[in-house]
Amino acid sequence: MSVLKAVQDVTDRIAARSADTRRDYLNRLDAARAKGVYRAALSCGNLAHGFAACSPTDKARLAGTKALNLGIVTSYNDMLSAHQPYETYPAIIKDAVRSIGATAQVAGGVPAMCDGVTQGQPGMDLSLFSRDVIAMATAIALSHNMFDAAVFLGICDKIVPGLLIGALAFGHLPAVFVPAGPMPSGIPNDEKARVRQLYSEGKVGRAELLESEAKSYHAPGTCTFYGTANSNQMLMEIMGLHLPGASFVNPGTPLREALTREAAKRALSLTAEGNDYTPVGHVIDEKAIVNGLVGLHATGGSTNHTLHLIAIAAAAGLQVTWQDMADLSEVVPLLARVYPNGVADVNHFHSAGGMGFLIRELLASGHLHEDVKTVFGSGLSNYAAEARLIDDKLTFEPAPAESGDPKVLTKVATAFSASGGLKLLSGNLGRSVIKVSAVKPEHRVVEAPARVFHSQQGLQAAFKAGELNRDFIAVVRFAGPKAVGMPELHNLTPALGVLQGRGFKVALVTDGRMSGASGKVPAAIHMTPEALDGGPISKLRDGDLLRLDAEAGTLTFLGDERELMSRTPATEDLRGEHFGMGRELFAGFRALVGAADRGASVFA
Repeated sequence: MSVLKAVQDVTDRIAARSADTRRDYLNRLDAARAKGVYRAALSCGNLAHGFAACSPTDKARLAGTKALNLGIVTSYNDMLSAHQPYETYPAIIKDAVRSIGATAQVAGGVPAMCDGVTQGQPGMDLSLFSRDVIAMATAIALSHNMFDAAVFLGICDKIVPGLLIGALAFGHLPAVFVPAGPMPSGIPNDEKARVRQLYSEGKVGRAELLESEAKSYHAPGTCTFYGTANSNQMLMEIMGLHLPGASFVNPGTPLREALTREAAKRALSLTAEGNDYTPVGHVIDEKAIVNGLVGLHATGGSTNHTLHLIAIAAAAGLQVTWQDMADLSEVVPLLARVYPNGVADVNHFHSAGGMGFLIRELLASGHLHEDVKTVFGSGLSNYAAEARLIDDKLTFEPAPAESGDPKVLTKVATAFSASGGLKLLSGNLGRSVIKVSAVKPEHRVVEAPARVFHSQQGLQAAFKAGELNRDFIAVVRFAGPKAVGMPELHNLTPALGVLQGRGFKVALVTDGRMSGASGKVPAAIHMTPEALDGGPISKLRDGDLLRLDAEAGTLTFLGDERELMSRTPATEDLRGEHFGMGRELFAGFRALVGAADRGASVFA
């Protein structure tokens, strides 16, 4: 299968740009493999500590040099619906590998916070940094050198990127990611959005809003809208780190358990002891990263991955830029409409043909690299399939030839849009990204005076006071990674949506983030340089005329540019935002974090 020239050009550009850093990474991988990952490399005292709590049978296996040992890194907690199903996974995994004469141990746990719980709250300031904490916690879990391979149990926003960054630090080990799946569908997403908007307008109370939300988020499993959590699952599958068809199977089903058991066995089949050595550092290369970016565009995925994929790539020695993403967006068709880019949820997407249908379509049209390594063998065409249980046996069958619902998932020939859902905005204010797949064409160009705020609370207060009933572009600054950890500002969506619904031209410009559920209001996010670094956003004043043009890919201050640059940057006393809810412990992260267009990472 040949790949489109535009896709190959981006891939070649990444490879050339990354030649030295990728070579260094692969050399470190080879050196780690040469040192060995076997228990025999440990002293007797080391090893005795490592299996002291095991059963006699497992101790006997671990004391030898031939039996394989699988590490389990888990994000289980029972407060968050997406991670609650993982409670039983270690026992399932251990039972599965014992059946083939191997052992498994929970190597460690990583924190898993929920942006849905912390939206608009002080805890949200820790959200982005939790990704890098999870990466470090993963490294600690695997640092005991007891494991021949690892499986990673994680679903949501920062958890999967953090786990993968940590896994890539142990790039000589095979790694299989094991999802838990989405909860069953609740109330329709458009109904949930309608009640949120009514609450913002004061037309319904908290009781009605809570009732609506509880009917949407109602059971174990991932939230069903297509935000960062479900974008994560799409990425793990299209990049070859899941089993085929594994992403969106509901929790608590026989198929879900069968996939978990097979994932554990598959991880051990890929070790250096066998004939199919496939370490994660070889799976994640420039072609896999490009495949992930193509999948992100084709599904209208989360804007958070304009940060995470850069950080993930860097962990594998690859240098990816927003321009790479923007160039791919121009040639990748939009094939899925899942809320907020439509009214369907991921269960509907899966039923319509899901990842197997999507991957087959994109392979056939030359948008994906087929010649990649995956945990299911060489070649991405293995993933143009769906997982099924037939007579209690896990099988992988070809994806359906036709979509079960063309309004949710369609073919390349009938794409919803000729280009992807994410775009780069450039201009005299810096660079930012915007998700346009859910923004109607008539709202994609906004030229209006700025209204400047130093917090999302300031904008919400102005809205409640009736001060925003006009055309304007909201500038919410001092929300960047160095300032306060780059929180999501998704709580602004209902208010801005109300104003847009009233017929006003509105948009958002911010150095903060929006949710993976970025929706119908145009939002230029991840603005860099951020305000705390003295970027142009710090020099804007109320009334400055701005133009956001998502079609042309520009964000521009329309006044005297020299006068703008001569202004003294605004300042903000952020000390009150650096304490409480644990934020004081992250001063080092705020000091070390890089810019948004470099992944907003403390590692690069």
